[in-house]
Amino acid sequence: MASAGRRWSWDKALTGVVPPVISVINEAGVIDGEAQGSVCDHVIADGGTGLFVLGGCGEGAWLTSEQRADVIRHAVTSAAGRAPVIAGVMLPATGPAVEAAKRAADAGADGLVAGSPYYNHVDGDAHLRHVEAILGATPLPILLYNIPQSTHHMLSIATVEALSREPRILGIKDSSGHLDHFQGLIAIKRQVPQFRVLQGAEFAMAASAVLGGDGAVPGMGNFAPSLFRDLFAAARLGDVARARELQAQVTALAGLHGLGGHWLPSLKGACVLLGLGNGRPAPPLLPASGAQLSAIRACIEPNLPAHLVPRLRAA
Repeated sequence: MASAGRRWSWDKALTGVVPPVISVINEAGVIDGEAQGSVCDHVIADGGTGLFVLGGCGEGAWLTSEQRADVIRHAVTSAAGRAPVIAGVMLPATGPAVEAAKRAADAGADGLVAGSPYYNHVDGDAHLRHVEAILGATPLPILLYNIPQSTHHMLSIATVEALSREPRILGIKDSSGHLDHFQGLIAIKRQVPQFRVLQGAEFAMAASAVLGGDGAVPGMGNFAPSLFRDLFAAARLGDVARARELQAQVTALAGLHGLGGHWLPSLKGACVLLGLGNGRPAPPLLPASGAQLSAIRACIEPNLPAHLVPRLRAA
């Protein structure tokens, strides 16, 4: 594991901002180690408390096994003990997820992110067996992930509650966008205080922070993690007006997602405008065009944290 000489704790990491880091793929389909490291360095320097690689923004389900291992290795090297690296194993069945978990452990990941199997329908008992099999494959802890818009399955409150008492279950990232479900997860946390509940839906950050959410896992945290850090800090101080103001800034910034033909090239386009990555998504998607990058720049420039505006490049 990458935890030797670490200067972080799970408590601090999961009560902060853990962006789902983009993967930087060059024209030959190889992970660009230098550029990948630069993204990770920026995330940590701007307030990120952890690195979640190979999630949706990191295209984990679309990369080859070799690409996934390379992303983890470069993130571990970049983190250098400053923050944990947690690797997604969001694959459609238990066998591939277990295999990916073993490779992630070998590559130096500090933890894993696991959710529901997908493609074929599975019930709550199958969800339990899936996560338990991944737990059995390595000694790494697991952050659960609820993202029904991608897996077409909701991790039920009953399933999460059953898993929450396992010592190596760190908590859950909920990207469903359903605040009623999120509140059910907060209720689990009241019974199991060490269980962390993090929000992945950018439009729901302020509400989640006020409701007692622990932290954020936002895609836009690739380039502006400090914005989400400040939002949660305001909510914890009881400064609801400031939290609402920062949520409005997040919501305006999120307008970029519809400007690149697909949310992923849009996000990668915003990143490249800030000197992060090369804007290239995994096939079959295409990068944002020049015109699209201009539109993305026009969206983000007035809504970025002020200290990031000087980094903006011409489209």
